[in-house]
Amino acid sequence: MPDDAGVLLPLSTHGKSAYTVARYAASEAGKILKKYYGKPVETQVKGKRNLVTEADLLSERKILEIINTEFPSHGILSEEAGASGEGAEYTWIIDPLDGTNNFYFGIPVFCVNIALVRRGEVVLGVTYDPMRNETFYSVKGKGAHLNGKKIRVSAVKTLDKASAGVDLGYDVERSKDLLDMATGLWPKLHCLRLTGSSALGLAYVACGRFSLYFHKYLYPWDVASGLLLIREAGGEVTRYDGKQACTDDAAIIASNPALRMEFLNWLSRR
Repeated sequence: MPDDAGVLLPLSTHGKSAYTVARYAASEAGKILKKYYGKPVETQVKGKRNLVTEADLLSERKILEIINTEFPSHGILSEEAGASGEGAEYTWIIDPLDGTNNFYFGIPVFCVNIALVRRGEVVLGVTYDPMRNETFYSVKGKGAHLNGKKIRVSAVKTLDKASAGVDLGYDVERSKDLLDMATGLWPKLHCLRLTGSSALGLAYVACGRFSLYFHKYLYPWDVASGLLLIREAGGEVTRYDGKQACTDDAAIIASNPALRMEFLNWLSRR
């Protein structure tokens, strides 16, 4: 996607489009994750099953350094560093390492997630998988892409032909309902996968690898890029009540319109 495609996006202090800056930041962060992957890393515990590693922090530091240099007036919402620049027209939403448990245990399924929001609306999304060198990206109104090729959501309309993704989150009690849903849904599906990275799960919906993805306990940095990717790829991301999801919604369903309705119909009968 050429720089001039980002007509809705602001230019940086050095005249770069936000799209170019986001791609570069994700790539640089990905280099850090690859460097530390498979090696002993220092870890901190944020909660049961919820880790933060040295790689998370170094990745985040690199992204913030790049964005703060290029867009010093923009707000930031990042998983580890928190929020800054409240009230800014533009806010960057960042997950420096989505899939930390996968990373920690040597499972090569994780990514960098970066999105730009203008007054509550996602206008740019980048999800970068450094282990596969796959960059999913979208600019509002310009479609969704994977490594330069346009992508679309799956056309599958029935659960029996669908590949579905789900993740459970960290809290055992809150995740029991999701596990029950997955157990009940599994016989209806072609296949069901737990990814360990909700951001990649949403990116996989955008490119048709997953026909459906659902979750109940997400954060803005998990979903912001995926919201735009899927919608620009012809899909829908809604809440469980059918209303359009936004970055603040923890419970979402992502699919094409027909399959999302079949999933909701199944859910109403369970």
